[in-house]
Amino acid sequence: MAGGFQSIVYDQPAQAVQGDRASQNPIATYDAGPGGLIADVAGVAVGRFCWTIPPTDPNGGPQVATQANGAGNVAGFLYNNLQALNTVFLSDGTLVVPQGLPVSLAIQGDWWVKNEGSTYAAIGMKAYAAYGTGAVSFAATGAPLVGAEATGSTVTPETNSWTASISGDVMTVSVGSNIYPGTTITSGTGIAPGTMVQSQLTGTPQGAGTYLLSQSQQKSIASEAMGGTYGLLTIGTLVGTPTFQVGDTLEVTGAVVAGTSITANVTGSGGSGGTMIVNNNTALSQTIYTVTNVETKWVAASAGQPGQYVKMTSWVGTLG
Repeated sequence: MAGGFQSIVYDQPAQAVQGDRASQNPIATYDAGPGGLIADVAGVAVGRFCWTIPPTDPNGGPQVATQANGAGNVAGFLYNNLQALNTVFLSDGTLVVPQGLPVSLAIQGDWWVKNEGSTYAAIGMKAYAAYGTGAVSFAATGAPLVGAEATGSTVTPETNSWTASISGDVMTVSVGSNIYPGTTITSGTGIAPGTMVQSQLTGTPQGAGTYLLSQSQQKSIASEAMGGTYGLLTIGTLVGTPTFQVGDTLEVTGAVVAGTSITANVTGSGGSGGTMIVNNNTALSQTIYTVTNVETKWVAASAGQPGQYVKMTSWVGTLG
């Protein structure tokens, strides 16, 4: 409705709104614990896939559902439960759940989605979620869209050290440098194994300040010496025009560990010769590439051209 007023009348009702249930088959939802889920700072759009990001405090700190900052496998599908809001007087309708409002993600079920890809969706094709938006497209199994590619790229293991205290999932650094997102904390007393630096909240870039951790320590840790490790990606010769971006996942066989993603930029702008931080310190020297979407377990249960609505199901074998 342009300007808030109805401008079109159809003689047949729409088959659905994206995110609507497509059957009466059972559904299941993502269990986020006592505090979650809430929408990310950019909001989240109904009818698209979502990821989750820290904090992940099981005793009440809300996990965040995101589409703008997702990486790896999706957490679930944001179905239509009449939870989107229109916060601007007389503006057009919206499917966006604003920042901080609670959301629920489906991990099973049959749903209507909009084919937001550029190719035809055939019955049985896998549903893919676009990084950065969660938009749904369809393709054959094992056929994600390739983004940036570079030959002769390397990842070298790096270490860093600092002095800090921790309260829950916030680390306060008094002295330190080169503390990048994606750093895995490897030394320090009482720190949960696998804890990573998620993002910097305040202070000098990569130095003194506060940082969000990937998991709550469930306690306070007094100021002590800590250390960590991360990978430094040096981009080789770029193939084509797409460049590497923060948030990209490296998708290549060989030495790249599954789930390795770019967490920060160091030099350059994602092109040949640039350096970036990755969240894995396994050394490599080879051609690397990224993908712009990720395959999900859902499949198309009906067919549809780009822009059309398609039934999507997780109950593989019945196709909804």
